[in-house]
Parts: sequence; C-alpha cells; structure tokens
Amino acid sequence: MGKNNVEILFETSYEVCNKVGGIYTVLISKAALMKEKYPSYVAIGPYYHDKANLSLEQLPAPKEYSDIFDDLRKEGIECIYGRWLIPGEPNVILIDFKNYLSKTNDIKKELWEAFGVDTLYCSYDFTEPMVWAWCVGRLLDRIGRKYPDKKIVAQFHEWLAGIALLNLKKNNSTIRTVFTTHATMLGRAIAGSGEDLYSMLDRINPYEEAKKRGILDKFTTEKACATNCEIFTTVSEITGIEAEKILGRKPEVLVLNGLDAEKFPTIEGTSIKHQQTREIIREFLAYYFFPYYEIDLEESLNFFLLARYEFKNKGIDVYIKSLGKLNKRLKDEKSEKTVISLFFVPMDSHGIKTSLLENKNFYHEIKDAVEAQNVIVKTRLIRDLVSNKKIEIENLLPKDFIMSIKKTTQSFIKQGESPPLSTHTLQNENENEVIVALRNEGLLNKREDKVKVIIYPVYLSESDGVLNMKYYDVVSGCHLGIFPSYYEPWGYTPLECGALGVPSITTDLSGFGRYIENIPNEKKGGVYVLKRYHKSDNDFVDDFTETLYRFTKMKKNERVNQKVLAKELSLLADWSILINNYIEAHNRALEAKR
Repeated sequence: MGKNNVEILFETSYEVCNKVGGIYTVLISKAALMKEKYPSYVAIGPYYHDKANLSLEQLPAPKEYSDIFDDLRKEGIECIYGRWLIPGEPNVILIDFKNYLSKTNDIKKELWEAFGVDTLYCSYDFTEPMVWAWCVGRLLDRIGRKYPDKKIVAQFHEWLAGIALLNLKKNNSTIRTVFTTHATMLGRAIAGSGEDLYSMLDRINPYEEAKKRGILDKFTTEKACATNCEIFTTVSEITGIEAEKILGRKPEVLVLNGLDAEKFPTIEGTSIKHQQTREIIREFLAYYFFPYYEIDLEESLNFFLLARYEFKNKGIDVYIKSLGKLNKRLKDEKSEKTVISLFFVPMDSHGIKTSLLENKNFYHEIKDAVEAQNVIVKTRLIRDLVSNKKIEIENLLPKDFIMSIKKTTQSFIKQGESPPLSTHTLQNENENEVIVALRNEGLLNKREDKVKVIIYPVYLSESDGVLNMKYYDVVSGCHLGIFPSYYEPWGYTPLECGALGVPSITTDLSGFGRYIENIPNEKKGGVYVLKRYHKSDNDFVDDFTETLYRFTKMKKNERVNQKVLAKELSLLADWSILINNYIEAHNRALEAKR
C-alpha cells in the first residue's frame, strides 16, 4: 500500500450527499478507506436541503475553518459542515450557493477571459453546477491562503466540480489539483448519437464537433480543467484514449473504480444466495410463462442485462441480434435448454400489464391453497411411502380441494396466446426500438422458441409490484450478466456480478473489461471480455453468439467453476488495491511543477 504525502485532501464532486449517477458509487464505496489513508480528508459537495437532511449529520464548523465560513457567508456563500452518513462517515462541507446565483454573469465573464470557457448558450444544467463549483473555489482559495505551508491537494470529479479548479488557478492558489474525467462529454455525445466514436478519434476536430452538438460550454470547461490541473486522471484506459484525442492531454494516472470486497458475501454465501433468489425468480417465471405453455425451469438459464436505456451505447442492439442467432441455433439442434433473457432497462411505461397481474394473482391463489393443505399432504405422503403404496395426487389431496383448484387452474390457463414481451405497458410500444429489434430477430416468446425475453422497464426495488426484489438479490439469482457496451468508461455492473459470484460478459470497450483483460491471470474465465475495439458489429455478433452458446452447453459443475473464477477476479478490483492509484495521483500533484 502506497504512503500518501498529503496533509489535507479535499475531494470535490457534485455527487457528495447528492446521488445523481455513477460517481456517487465511487465516492461512497471508497470513503472509509480514504478516511483511513488521509486523516485530514474532507469531501465537498452541493447543499440540497432534502438530500442533506437524509445523509448529513450537521456539526459545528471546526475552528480552523470557522472564520473562513463567516467571511464567505458575507459574500452569499453558506458552508455547512458535518459527517456524511455512509460507511466511514467522512467529514464533508456542503455549499449552499443559491444566494450567489446573482453573480452568474460575472463568473461566466471570468471563465471566458481567463480560460476560454464558452458559456454563451449554456442552459441551467450548466449554470447551477458552475456557480456551486465557483463557490467551492472561493472556499478552497481561502483555505490555501490561510495555510500556505501545508501540503494540500484537491481532487475534482468531472467538469461540474472542475470549475473550482479553474478558480484556484486564476487566483494562483498554492493548493495542488487533480482533475478526473469519468467520460468526456463529447465522447458520450458522439457515441450516444450512434456514430462510430473510435474510428473518428484520429481525425476529429473536438471544438467543431462540440459546437455542432451544442455542448461547447461543457467541452471547453473540460478541456480547460484537463489543461490547467497538476495531474490529469481518467477512470480507465479506454477513457484515457478518448480524453487524449478530445481534450488534448494523456492522463498521467488511471484512477480505476473499485468495490469494497468485504461488503459482499463469500463464495459459499453467494451459492446459498443464488439458490434462495433463483427460486423467487423461478416463481415469477412460472406465472409469466405457464399460463401459455410449460418450461422446464430446472433446465433454464437466466441471463440478464441491466443498463440505462441507451440502445447502442449499452450494446442492447448487438445483444438482441446475438439472442436471435442463439435462438435459431438451439431450436435447430432441439436443445433441452431454455435461455430466459431479462432486460432490466428503465423506460417510459404505464403500469404492470393487466394479464400479468391476473396471472400473478391466480398463481398465488393456487400456491396459498396448496400450502394450506400442507399438513394433510405430508401425513398422507409419509403413510403411502411407508406402506409402499403408489403415490398419486388423488390420494394425497381431498377430493373437494382437487375440484376447487381445477377451476382456478382453468382460469390461469390462456389458450392460443403467447407471453408478452414486457411486464409493463410501454410508451408507444409498437415503435419501441427494443420491441422492434426483438420482433425483427423473431424473438416473440413462442412455444417453440428456446430463447425467451422479458423487458422489465422499471427500477428494481422491494416494492416494484412484480419481482419485489433488490438489485443485488436479482443478480444473485441469475446465471449470467450481459454487458456488451459500446461506450462504457468503467462499468460497475460486471464487477458487482463477480463480487456476487455471477459470471458476466463485457467488452474491451469498457474500462473494467480492459482492466481484467490486461491482468496476467492463468485462470481465465468468470468474466468474458469480448473484442469490440475496431471490430465490425457483424463480426462481434458472431463472437458474442458463440460465447453465449458455449455457456448454454456447460454442465452445472462447469458453471459453478465460472462462479468461483468470477468471484476471484472481482477481488482484483478491490479498493484496498486500487486506492493506490489515488495516492499516486495525489503525491504526483505535490511533486509536479506549477
């Protein structure tokens, strides 16, 4: 473990006490270790009353900052000090900037004149973080001036916090700076539009592209931050390649994202959890499919894709094509296996489908009725076994019960129909690009299909109305996670899968995929990293299909081995290892020439 040479570390992000996206996971998962490695560690974020009320224990300002807080209050900047109620409970300063919004135009003028940040056509989603971050810069500048001889480093995540860095540079602060981009705004915009980002990088004119896409404000801010920091970092090798071409600077350090392995179950615990949650998922599958036809759930494999609704960026397009090819292949060979692919992709929807609610109610009515007969069945079964009598259902259950349950079962069965493709009614369902793609590939949940699909367009929770399970529990009950992203600066989900003992598929266009691919490891497996960098979609789909097919052919003991390998690989991305990258970045910031 590296030793840090920093006396005070400030880590600034718009997601401190303010959950917005993936950076929040980065911050909270390493907070305890940051506090351990940096005794004077302070996180800085925005003050939003409703969120702070749930996650902050407010405390009196410490004496070393109280006079600074008082002076800033006179300027309209309110600093709230306390403990962030997450593991490690790090100290935080939240900035209430609402009274400083009147200086918006003054800030824009200074940014343009000093750094060429173009805010002429910016919207409120830029203005609000800009004013907040400028206030953070005012705070840090005052701290740096009060303690000029201390070794102070400030790390800024993304352009939203980076404007504080520019404030420090404008005022020639003694505080050393580290800037981290998790994904360039321009790279994300290009990839999100469906264009081939990686083939464009060598010939791109970043300024013109940003102007064309209406993101000059964020692009010029990012570029200014990358140019003016002491140390520039990205969260992965693939993002580093992107940033060098778009922002004009190669990152000096990669601050890879990790997880706290101790928060996840042991490999023995993952096996128990898999069995428990798999049965809950099988019950859901029973009332989803059994009204239409029977599936051998003992011979079914549960694949899942969990992602934001970005059809190309998250690889949904190529996954559906691969499933279509897999379906044909399994049908041609009359496979006994059934693959059930769950798409956990939040979309606009209008409630659970009535047919599914009916199926669920009938199923539980049958289940409750059978469970009520449990004592009678158990007694009669033991009697028939010890008397070597032929076991027949008519002998185990009362006749009036059998007559009653048959009526309920008849209501459960839907003749001549196929299961729906989605649990919920989707907005403009016939035009939905996932539905259209599934139909184009013949994935219609027909009886003869060996690949079944279920779109689950709401966030998983214990009260979502269908599975009613937490995200990690659903993951634990599946056999394979699918993350074939085209644009994925890091990609936490396959890492989380591994920590839960679930194998997964990712690509060499994801940060985590590249990290795993570059690790010398004799026991390859558990996480399948498919080549997608500079590869055609058709070639990629062929490789993808082959990987899915090989997984379906594995025996149970082989799949168990993949679970073990996935768990072992996840340990290589534990924060206890990856925190060293942060320490290196901060130490190098102290050593860098100004």
